[in-house]
Amino acid sequence: MEYAILGKTGFKVSKIGLGGAPLGGDYGGTTDEIVTRVIDHALDLGMNFIDTAPLYGRGESERRIGKALKGKRSDVIIASKAVMRGEPYTYENTIKSVEDSLRRLQTDYIDLIQLHELEQTTFEQAINETLPAFRKLKEQGKVRAIGVNAGRLDLLMPFLQEELVDTIQTYAKYTLIDYSAKDELLPLAKEKQIGVIHGSPLAMGILADHPAPFLQNNAVLLEEAARRMTQLDFLRNTAPNGLVEPALRFSLTCPDIAITLVGTTSIQSLTLNASFCDGRGLSDDEMTKVFSLFQGQRLL
Repeated sequence: MEYAILGKTGFKVSKIGLGGAPLGGDYGGTTDEIVTRVIDHALDLGMNFIDTAPLYGRGESERRIGKALKGKRSDVIIASKAVMRGEPYTYENTIKSVEDSLRRLQTDYIDLIQLHELEQTTFEQAINETLPAFRKLKEQGKVRAIGVNAGRLDLLMPFLQEELVDTIQTYAKYTLIDYSAKDELLPLAKEKQIGVIHGSPLAMGILADHPAPFLQNNAVLLEEAARRMTQLDFLRNTAPNGLVEPALRFSLTCPDIAITLVGTTSIQSLTLNASFCDGRGLSDDEMTKVFSLFQGQRLL
């Protein structure tokens, strides 16, 4: 297992982290027992970072994580988020959201609290309402570090430029078919010493040959993704879903990404994914070829 320091937080984190959406049942049914087994196995593999949110399973992900971590809280860096989609990102709602998360997680503190889905609010509300609430909670010892989350890179950039947070999280923006975070976001985060968390290294399942259900109606995107994947045949191995390994290694070995998140409720899948976190990435020639293919061409 490879480890990194998560920016200004100083947290020593496994470079592969466990994503909490599947633990809440968002991608198929699961149970408390399955989640406990998955988390126990993740800890055995050396993973020490779990990312969740109130949105995942409408609180079920946090509840199950809290139950699974009884007696093991100090072994894990827990990241959660606020506010839940559909609720105003006000100071009061932010405080309530985090208090509810603490209760579900059965813990006195959350290591990293992140503003969830910048797309759902405005920059002004974020800096005038949500972030001040986070800072108040930090003063109270209920959170240890502060971050923001977004799919859109342009929404994250002001938080980097003004050094408003300790971490940023995005998803599917440093993958084999869309590495749009490479040129501006990652270099700036490195300069500002702001930790980067990257979700969906398989591009919403596309690189695992199983696109997420919500993409099925986007024929144009899937057609373009298929075209790009054809150009990556030089990386495809003979294992089932043969781009999974190179895709994970691509993200896991990026020096400017502290944590790559993988979400699963399968022990077998978790074990396989963690085995790629050994410091071995693509060759120099392969990296050069990948970066010559889709430069400046955002997909997701």
